[in-house]
Parts: sequence; C-alpha cells; structure tokens
Amino acid sequence: MRIAIDVRKLHDFGIGTYVRNLVHSLSRLDGDMEFVLLCQRRDCESLEQLGPNFRPVPDPSASYSLSEQLTVPLALARVKADLFHSPHYVLPALTPCRSIVTIHDCIHLMFPQYLPGRLAHLYARFFFWLAANRSARILTVSQASKRDILRFFPIPDNKVDVTYNAIDSRFSKPANTGQMDRVRERYQLQGRFLLYSGNIKPHKNLERLIDAFARLRSEGFGDIQLLITGSEVSRYAGLRRAVHRFNLHKYVRFLGFQSSETLASLYHLADAFVFPSLYEGFGLPPLEAMASGTPVLTSNVSSLPEVVDDAALLIDPYDPQAIADGMAQILSDEDVRARLIARGRKRASHFSWEASVRRVMAIYREVGGAA
Repeated sequence: MRIAIDVRKLHDFGIGTYVRNLVHSLSRLDGDMEFVLLCQRRDCESLEQLGPNFRPVPDPSASYSLSEQLTVPLALARVKADLFHSPHYVLPALTPCRSIVTIHDCIHLMFPQYLPGRLAHLYARFFFWLAANRSARILTVSQASKRDILRFFPIPDNKVDVTYNAIDSRFSKPANTGQMDRVRERYQLQGRFLLYSGNIKPHKNLERLIDAFARLRSEGFGDIQLLITGSEVSRYAGLRRAVHRFNLHKYVRFLGFQSSETLASLYHLADAFVFPSLYEGFGLPPLEAMASGTPVLTSNVSSLPEVVDDAALLIDPYDPQAIADGMAQILSDEDVRARLIARGRKRASHFSWEASVRRVMAIYREVGGAA
C-alpha cells in the first residue's frame, strides 16, 4: 500500500511537532508500507534518510494557498497513492484517493473573532466541512477535540479516532547543567521566575496572565519575574499595553522564539510553568514542563484537564485572581509543589508517540484495505 503524507509543515510548531514525530515513528515501526512524503524541496535530502520505503516528493505550494488545491491532487495522482494523510484540516477538494485527516482542534470555529477577517472564517468553515465529510477517517488528539468535531459536524462517532500526542524525548531527559548555566547567563536569570511557553495568540490568554502576575506581585511576591517565550509579539500590541498598564516592564520579559534545547533548560530553571489557555486541542507545553520536573498551573477548560489529569493545579482561566492565587499556592506551598512534581513526571510518561503511531498505522491499514 502506498500512503502519501503531507509533511510541508515539518518545521512548524504544533502541527510540525505532530508531523515530525509521525514520520520518524513510522520509520522505526514499519517496513512494509510505502510512504510518499509531499515536502518542501529543502527537506528532501533529510527525509530520504528515513529508509528505503520513504520517498520525498517536493511540492512548491504554500499551506492554506489556492495553488495547493491543484498541486497536491496532481502529485497524488502522479505517484498513484492509495491513501492520503493530511495532518491538518485542509483536504484538497480534488483529492483522487481515499483520505485521512488529522483535525487537532476546532479553534477557528469556536473563536472566529481571532481570525483576520470574514474571508478567513469562510475558508476555515469550508475546509473543516470538506475534511469532516470527504475524508474516510478523522484523527484527533483528545476526547475534548472529538466532542468539538462531533458538535460542529453531523458525522458518525466511529469516524473520529483519538490518537494522543506525546512529548519529545529531550524534555524527559535529566537536566543538562552546562546548558542550564549558559541559558541562565544569557538571560541573566538571577532570581525566581515563572515561565510561559507557546505561541502568543489571543486564545492563549496572556493579557489575563499579566493581570494575574501584577496581582501576585502586589500580594507579597515582589521578587518574581514572568518569562514569556513565543515569536511575533509585535503583532499583539495588547500584551505590551498590559505590561505598561501594570507597570511591569522590569518584571515581564518576552524572550521570543526559543530552540527546544533552550526551552528544556528554561523548564528546568523555572519555579513554575503557567499555561492559562482558553482552548487547546491537546496542549503539549504543560506535559513538557511536567516531564522536566516543573510544577504546572493550567486551565480547567477544553482538553487540558483530560491531558494533565490530577498532575497540575487547575484554575478558571477567565478569572485573573484565580490565576494569581494558583501561582501563589505553587510558589509558597512546598507540599503542593512536591505533589505536582511527582505526579507530573508520572503523567507525562503515560503518553507515547510509539503507541499513538501504532494506532495510526492500524487505521492506515483499515482505511487503505477498504479501498
């Protein structure tokens, strides 16, 4: 069976993490199927190293573009694919073979106000509908996301399979003290700090986090800093305004994009990890922090309670005072800290890319065999 996988987003965060772990796990677990990887030309050489049953095919079109509606179906026809796996919600309308689509979340449908305009909302709704109705099977990354998909689209429950994400193994390795020292020196990390990692889009709720951080400092935690990683801060002026409104420009630091190696050190160095997101399809950063032995505060909404279980402190993300109280508890209560650290390491170990990709392989065989 010849399976084509769209890996053009190989270097992205979020979907990129999914794509990278999917193809690398397939290369370790399967030698019988033939895989065609639609990729950026720069990735052909590295993808050839996955094994003799992996064939990279460059596709010049950009994701979410009109051109991919033509180039992807043409490539699938040219390579005579039996099955196509799209790792995000866009399934070209002219796809010439059976297809599987991974829908990670329904954020564009649940929070249309965060899209750049009405045209983007119509685009998202159309391609979500197309993926839900034209694909042979839908993969998603949590039971919460499955419920959202079934709420928006009248499709059979058994058409949607949950295959959980997992963390990169580097986050569960012991701390690299040399690397930690270099990161501490680079960013002049002399005292205690809270860490947020992820993108900085509005649904990540960072303005309320900054509000909560101001309350925390006013309640006796004046020695603490807040470090926020993530690129494109300039696109969200509200974050800078919130920092200045609470006079926190000396205490809230935007570090920009960070490599996985630097991020692993920041997790180890942080006194707590804070992630008050309003919506997540899965939410990898809390698990990464848990695996690193860092106590985690996160939201009691969407998939996050499902993912972290009892291994994080859950708060109402719409209430800045609740966020502040949770941070204070983690910083001041050693029993709570010890419990969260122990439970966090155990919880993170429950998720495995190998187990998830074995299930994906089984679905490939089920769907491909029904062709």
